[in-house]
Amino acid sequence: MIKQTLSALACWCVVACATAAPPPAPPPFPTILYGAAYYHEYMPYERLDKDVQLMKEAGFNVVRLGESTWSLWEPEDGRFDYAWMDRVIDAMGKAGIKVIMGTPTYSIPAWMARQHPEILARRFNGGQNTYGMRQNMNTDAPAYRFYAERLIRKIAARYKDNPNVIGWQVDNETGSYGAANDDVFIRFQHYLEKKFGTPEKLSQAWLLNYWGQDLHSWTDLPRPDGAQSTGYKLEWTRWSQMRVTDFLSWQAALIRECASPRQFVTHDFAGALHSDVDEGAVARALDIAAVNIYHWAAQDKYNGVDQTLQADFTRSLKRSNFLVTETNAQTTDWSSSFQYPPYDGQFRQDVYTHLSNGANMVEYWHWASVHANQETYWKGVLSHDLEPNRAYAEMRRTGHELQKIGPRLVNLQFRNQVAILWSRDSLNAINDMPFAKQTQWGAAATNADYASLVKQMHRALYDLNVSADFVFPDTADLSSYKLLIVPSLYVADDALLRRIGDYVRKGGHVVMAFKSGFANENAAVRPVMAPGPLRDVLGFHYQEFSNLATPLALRGDPYQAGADNQVRHWAEFLALDSAKALAWYDHPFFGRWPAITVNRHGAGQALYEGTYLSDALQKAVLKAALQDAGLTGADQQLPANVRTRAGVNSLGRALRYYFNYSGAEVSFAYPHAGGTELLGAHPVRSGELLRLAPWGVAIIEQD
Repeated sequence: MIKQTLSALACWCVVACATAAPPPAPPPFPTILYGAAYYHEYMPYERLDKDVQLMKEAGFNVVRLGESTWSLWEPEDGRFDYAWMDRVIDAMGKAGIKVIMGTPTYSIPAWMARQHPEILARRFNGGQNTYGMRQNMNTDAPAYRFYAERLIRKIAARYKDNPNVIGWQVDNETGSYGAANDDVFIRFQHYLEKKFGTPEKLSQAWLLNYWGQDLHSWTDLPRPDGAQSTGYKLEWTRWSQMRVTDFLSWQAALIRECASPRQFVTHDFAGALHSDVDEGAVARALDIAAVNIYHWAAQDKYNGVDQTLQADFTRSLKRSNFLVTETNAQTTDWSSSFQYPPYDGQFRQDVYTHLSNGANMVEYWHWASVHANQETYWKGVLSHDLEPNRAYAEMRRTGHELQKIGPRLVNLQFRNQVAILWSRDSLNAINDMPFAKQTQWGAAATNADYASLVKQMHRALYDLNVSADFVFPDTADLSSYKLLIVPSLYVADDALLRRIGDYVRKGGHVVMAFKSGFANENAAVRPVMAPGPLRDVLGFHYQEFSNLATPLALRGDPYQAGADNQVRHWAEFLALDSAKALAWYDHPFFGRWPAITVNRHGAGQALYEGTYLSDALQKAVLKAALQDAGLTGADQQLPANVRTRAGVNSLGRALRYYFNYSGAEVSFAYPHAGGTELLGAHPVRSGELLRLAPWGVAIIEQD
């Protein structure tokens, strides 16, 4: 009976939680939250008082607790223990350090796996997860939901009135975990029944009469394990995303039912741009989005681009500030092979990088390095000796700065005029039919894909000191942006393509990449001349395309890229209608077709890249598009290693961050209205020479 009830509840929640009214926005934060995830339960000896004292001396004002140790909360089925956590929260409270409590549902205890092995995820082709690794469960399993709900309710009730607990993090870096258990598949079938109505309509949408696989009964629906249908595989990825959304929305609803309304609800996404998580749908169930941002470019390669990509995406989910729940403390990796500790200055610079992108909190993962197991070398603020060190000293300096200027940095608002359209469906469909595999047969790696193109385009904007938002296929209004960048929009319904066309017609500028408009919402290629509904907007048509066995140059080096005047991987044979060619291939065969075109459409224009550009070419093309849209100025004239971000703070004043991502001092004439450099507390005049130390940062609040 319990399992039947919980199964019904889970099915109800798919609809009810997904359609619930969005939560109200939380009140503005009074200052920046700065701290770390803290696991006193991992310590080799008792040192709570010492840790709290060190945190207080470093200016830390927040910790995240509790999300990793279900086995301590519930050491045996139905026996709960809170004393170990109570003393940690009390100690933090006495030091003035606030707490974000995590629900400990991403790593199940051993007793649960033994009693309910059906909780473990069954992967494609019958593979069964075993116990030991975290995130190994089917989050739809009725037994799992029963235990998770029981524990969440108890923890939320325990701390809902605790003034130190300011918010709740539901689960941790949640994904679909590849679960294809029988109950997951059956619910997928019911979802298809509701979406398509009849198996015949599904067969038509997915072209299942290919190889004679069309359906006439829902009971004949095959499992996804061996599916060849592009429509089936795309829909399964959507279902996986819906499962994650349902699970996290369900947890958020439980917290709101049991906790205090003064406590916010968040979830920490494992970075951005995932194939199996619809971050936008999840964010609708949250008060504030959070993200775990790790940068993999270290030491001399450290440049802030990874942090900015993930921050721009996360900030765009709710068009609001966000929390960084995890970021690099010292070194990272599940081995000791990538131990590259930051240079002096980079610890501090990293914090301000997050804040310049709209973060209201920066927490390190984690406070102290663990002494054994998987994350031995994913080091914390303190190393394995648990003593203050070089990292702690620099973080202490940063914490003291934030105590002074945090209220002037928090709640930074952006007015970006450039947006990147992110299509998870295109990511998954192109992953299924890649355009740049390394070998012809089998599951070979790729040299480029949708995600690499998105990152390349974002990186070009970043290098040009242009801040961007992300928009999504369901973004109804694009009119606030002057330039819309559209990476390969391989999967899109006609309505989305019409919205893009209307945006251009009304005066918007678009930069669009190859393969756009090719397939419909079911990943079926449109049975019309490419680029389908985009033909009038783009001003060309084509019937052929080719992979490029070797890179090609563009005739005459039109963008002055020198040795990087190259394109690769893919070329569409564009036949011009009303469009104008901006660049041609320099090749005896391909040279008859343009590589890059532009077309006036109504009051706007659309630039199209029919091939995969080199990084330098991409940057040059986007710079030209920005100039055409009237979006370039002094920030595009800064020295090569200087990056800048700008927004408006809670006082209504423009705030400008400048970063020197290099090991050499750099100077330039400050190009904007005068103000105060907040870190040094000194005035800065327009035109004054601004010097940045190696790995230095300046923050100017304009008068």
